[in-house]
Amino acid sequence: MAETAGSIAGEKVLALPGAAAGGLLLLSLVGRVQGNEVLLASTLGAAAVLLLWLGWQWIGFQRSGEYPGVRILLRPQHYVQALVQSSVFLYWGYYWSPVYDHFWLLGAQLLFAYGFDMLLAWSRKREYLFGFGPFPIIFSINLFLWFRDDWFYLQYLMLAAGFMGKEYVRWMRDGRNVHIFNPSAFALGLFSLALIVTGTTQLTWGQEIASTLTLAPNIYTFLFLAGLVVMYFFSITLVAGMAAISLFVMSALYFALTGVPYFIDSEIPAAVFLGLHLLVTDPSTSPRTPLGKALFGVLYGLGVFGLYTLLGALGAPTFYDKLLCVPLLNLCVIAIDRAVKSIPSESWALMWKRGWNPARANVAHMALWIAVFAGASFAGKTDSRHTGDSVPFWEQACAESLPNACGRLLQLQATYCGDNSAWACNELGAHYREGRITDADAELSLGFFSRACELKSMAACRNLLRTDAMYRPPPGDLDLRLLLREGGLNLMEMPPADLYRRACEHDWQFACEEGSS
Repeated sequence: MAETAGSIAGEKVLALPGAAAGGLLLLSLVGRVQGNEVLLASTLGAAAVLLLWLGWQWIGFQRSGEYPGVRILLRPQHYVQALVQSSVFLYWGYYWSPVYDHFWLLGAQLLFAYGFDMLLAWSRKREYLFGFGPFPIIFSINLFLWFRDDWFYLQYLMLAAGFMGKEYVRWMRDGRNVHIFNPSAFALGLFSLALIVTGTTQLTWGQEIASTLTLAPNIYTFLFLAGLVVMYFFSITLVAGMAAISLFVMSALYFALTGVPYFIDSEIPAAVFLGLHLLVTDPSTSPRTPLGKALFGVLYGLGVFGLYTLLGALGAPTFYDKLLCVPLLNLCVIAIDRAVKSIPSESWALMWKRGWNPARANVAHMALWIAVFAGASFAGKTDSRHTGDSVPFWEQACAESLPNACGRLLQLQATYCGDNSAWACNELGAHYREGRITDADAELSLGFFSRACELKSMAACRNLLRTDAMYRPPPGDLDLRLLLREGGLNLMEMPPADLYRRACEHDWQFACEEGSS
């Protein structure tokens, strides 16, 4: 796909960052922004930063008599990727409304990004390339992490960090001075590390973002199809495909060795599957040789796999696994390319005739990836019901003392409790009172029982009043509608007979007995 270009010169270019600041001021009048004082102040503050910076630069331009240049450059890798990312937002947001509520703030971030990036380029005495460049950066960041309204000024700081990393953290690669890090991955990695160290993940929507992708039906198939577009145009098939294949293989080996899934309820978490298509695959910051791309993908899979365990052992949220390893891999791309250049790898990496050009080879790689994904789907490893979706499976695995099973059971029940399942909250209260599968904690137990009682669990209310007995009934109808909703299905309108049949398929024995009576 061809790039298109044009140019803007003279004093009038200063209107562009001014327009970005003006757009932020207009957005501050929108109800979505007006509804929170901190969010309003953050947006006004972002506009003020752009205006003050523009004023300072205008004084310098007036003194020198030289004005910055702007060249319009529309690059396919920017607008194609932005369109693919937009499709993810639209599809996901249809099933999780906070995404659509966030659209106003996406617009604010784009305005800030354009203004900040433009002023940053001019402060470095270089021409600004005006196109769709900020779109994939902003969309990529927001597909994985955004701050809550009370802390939204940190979102603007995260964007600024990404663009400054792109501008200042550079190296010579193949004779060209280029940025080292994928800008969105740099910002995400930096702020993820800060959030982990300070224990402040609750300031963000990160956990909800990672867990709600599966509310959209057939999300793996959707991401797979969206990823094919990026693969076709930008030849990132080996990176994404090898990352996915390595994770599929390692997950299968772990299950074969331990009897329990590695990622609780999937072979590859949906957010990781999104990341290996739209985060780690930036062509500018990944290897350029075929074998290098394949190795880069395998290393991403290994990194995610290892970080999942490491973060869990440290008590940190595991959804950061897909974010932390990308900047480290970006640092390795030159070493990877140098290493593979000494290996006669072309015939192995391309797997086809040496005479084939890279575009033709990429189509062949895509065909192989399509076959792999189709095989995984037919084997029930993507959008189908997963072994780990069943709470009774984890209860049995915990009873058998299988590796990590009790911890995973607590984690799963905590997720459902957070989704307002009274049964799950009552179960957690019981676990922390009994102290069998985790350390006893009277305060936590009381908190979970209280939460379950607020959700109208009579058993939990009794557990609050009596400590000499434990009431642990099976899940009620509303609980089942929450516990069985894997694959994005909305079960709120499902007839009771179908609901209990579904529960029986998930190994809830009481539901099987209820259905047969």
